[in-house]
Amino acid sequence: MHTPSSGKSIISLGAWLDTPAGQYVRAWQQARFDALTADIFGFNAIQVGLPQVDALRANRMPNKWLTDTRMPAEEGGRPRIVVVHDFAELPFATQSLDLVVLPHVLEFAQEPHQVLREVERVLIPEGQVIVCGFNPASLWGLRQVAGRLTGAHFLPQNGEFIGLHRLKDWLKLLSMEVNRGHFGCYAPPCLTDKWLRRYGFMERAGDRWWPYLGAVYMVQAVKRVRGMRLIGPAWAKQGVKAARGVPVTNKIKELTDE
Repeated sequence: MHTPSSGKSIISLGAWLDTPAGQYVRAWQQARFDALTADIFGFNAIQVGLPQVDALRANRMPNKWLTDTRMPAEEGGRPRIVVVHDFAELPFATQSLDLVVLPHVLEFAQEPHQVLREVERVLIPEGQVIVCGFNPASLWGLRQVAGRLTGAHFLPQNGEFIGLHRLKDWLKLLSMEVNRGHFGCYAPPCLTDKWLRRYGFMERAGDRWWPYLGAVYMVQAVKRVRGMRLIGPAWAKQGVKAARGVPVTNKIKELTDE
């Protein structure tokens, strides 16, 4: 039996995002996702997991999906929900997606390499992936290590946090070229909103003086295909075509507002 690549651990991260520290992280991530995805164009985009963060909110692609292992209580105006059993087996056709966003998926996956391989499969040439994760080389990472020794965990305990250099190596092996990266959340690992606000000055100082020690990072990479040279949109010679249809196989279960 195949073991799902994600489970209760990433669900516990969703609950953690409702804590003061989680809200602090979520605010930084939402602002950064909005800035990065606003100017990424195409037809089809997908956010894999963690529906508590609307990573595609600012993106203007006509087709947007959110995959999750269960149906959220409220869908609202969010992208269409695709319920999957395993993030390592995305129910989308090969080379059918322009953008894939992975918010904390790899560090809570049983097989993070397989998740990335699956992302590489579904991305079109020059398609983009955005990965967000906790930085083990930060005060929060040290606090998590100490928590494993004492039993007082600051972050969900089942996460295996992936260093940025390690992640870059994985992406390079899949011919994905990193073209942008950001660190954020420089405040110490405080449990209350009061103390997090007191250390708010560290956000600007950390970005200037110790930029690689932020508690969270976000990496944007492009899928490169050797021997391929894009010289312009194919419809330039034939007139504008209609947007591509839904690239989803018959095996998925898609729930919409309709």
